[in-house]
Amino acid sequence: MGEVTGFLQWSRQMPTRRPVAVRLRDWNEVYEPFPAEALNHQAGRCMDCGIPFCNNGCPLGNLIPDWNDLVYREHWRDAIDRLHATNNFPEFTGRLCPAPCETACVLGINADPVTIKQVEVSIVDRAWAEGWITPQVPSVKTGKRVAVIGSGPSGLAAAQQLTRTGHDVIVLERADAIGGLLRYGIPEFKMEKKHLDRRIGQMVAEGTEFRTNAEVGKNIDIEVLLATTDAIVLAAGATAWRDLPIPGRELTGIHQAMEFLPLSNKSFANAELNARDKHVIIIGGGDTGADCLGTSHRHGAASVTQLEIMPEPPRTRASNNPWPQWSLVLRTSSAHEEGGERVYSVNTERFIGDDNGNVKALLLHEVEMVDGKFSKIEGSERELPADLVLLAMGFVGPERGSWLDQLGTKFDPRGNVDRDINFMSSVPGVFVAGDMGRGQSLIVWAIAEGRSCAAAVDRFLVGETALPAPILPMTRQLL
Repeated sequence: MGEVTGFLQWSRQMPTRRPVAVRLRDWNEVYEPFPAEALNHQAGRCMDCGIPFCNNGCPLGNLIPDWNDLVYREHWRDAIDRLHATNNFPEFTGRLCPAPCETACVLGINADPVTIKQVEVSIVDRAWAEGWITPQVPSVKTGKRVAVIGSGPSGLAAAQQLTRTGHDVIVLERADAIGGLLRYGIPEFKMEKKHLDRRIGQMVAEGTEFRTNAEVGKNIDIEVLLATTDAIVLAAGATAWRDLPIPGRELTGIHQAMEFLPLSNKSFANAELNARDKHVIIIGGGDTGADCLGTSHRHGAASVTQLEIMPEPPRTRASNNPWPQWSLVLRTSSAHEEGGERVYSVNTERFIGDDNGNVKALLLHEVEMVDGKFSKIEGSERELPADLVLLAMGFVGPERGSWLDQLGTKFDPRGNVDRDINFMSSVPGVFVAGDMGRGQSLIVWAIAEGRSCAAAVDRFLVGETALPAPILPMTRQLL
């Protein structure tokens, strides 16, 4: 497996981020190119561990030791084939996935884990550069027609798999461009959209049809869609955001993160909703909050503060969070490195407005956990100035609407579209993939669900399938 003693010879190395002062002047990805020799050493650190827990840590079941070994031996063409065997879009996961595979790496028991994510993205970037990634056009058509509602990672994965097996697939996207959150939720500095456009071009060449500005329930009739297709895949995501209904919520200047980020992705620093010279407060300490943080920096915010109700995570694994579980430790993204303040264990009590109805501050207090509940610490109240407040507190499930009611799908106790072990909803022939059935989750789970759902749809349409299915819906609570 690679260099037998590689994990002893070489330490973990990550790509260098561009200087903060430089990268805040543009919207390009933050990382410098990774040296070829360093990448070879990182792949060579993959040890002959016997049982590769990284495979299980990855929802896609990526064959990580295989392509690490191939990269170390410089068999790059074989490496991209092995990577594509389990992952349709490694250029997305290699940039955006939090890498649960790395926290499950056996080397991580008592040392720094293998730099899996960097090896993955290096493989696919080289494959594109060398022209190894080409359209895979099906040799036989089935005559079956499938509609995929939603063009995020789960919808794209399902569509590509179904197209390649010979079905006629149309992807419906209500926005003006394909990609879902990949397009308008993920900032350019985390993933430049050229990577998304290049993959969509491959899918078009393979035969997948895309239709933008196609909103089911408005200009797309769900009854007509049911009558003109053999199967439908619901992959519209968990886009119903969590709100904060406290006094002052109606004030001008308080917005949801997904009102702020799409506008910035469309026009960058000239966005209609701009943070320039403003004191920005972000409520929510997750990835979406970090995206708002980095975007506000690039707008030229006067200050940015990110609030989190949970306590600050430890720097290293706690005793009740052992390997190979996902490590609940403090993580510093590129956006946090660029500035701003993170405040933990606080709760927002109310928003304070000026005489014109604009938010000017918020009142918060510190909290502590008592009997499993957050309890206010009396006397800890304080005000924070705020010209712009961004709510980044996650999502509560799919948007309820007339077309879902008309379709008649059932919902599970968590508010997601209910489905059986074959990814089928309560409506025959209507399947559910990604966050719409699973709830808010990771991009790697979305792709895995799209691939598994495609296998279920294929089996439903033709009686059998050769498509791989990495997961089943019953596993959706595990991560």
